[in-house]
Amino acid sequence: MKSDKAKKLRITLKKSPIGYLKNQKLTLRALGIRRMHQTVEHTETPQIRGMIFKVNHLVEVEEI
Repeated sequence: MKSDKAKKLRITLKKSPIGYLKNQKLTLRALGIRRMHQTVEHTETPQIRGMIFKVNHLVEVEEI
């Protein structure tokens, strides 16, 4: 049985994606991040975790 309260993640872009692979830029776009220091919140799912893993050198993640 799943818990009533799903974990949320706060994702902030800390490093510019300029000079990195196009698929990493598209991953940031799919997460909803468009600008430096922009913060978005997502529910923790395997899909979101996979996207974060791909761009973990560019973002900062906190559990809330």
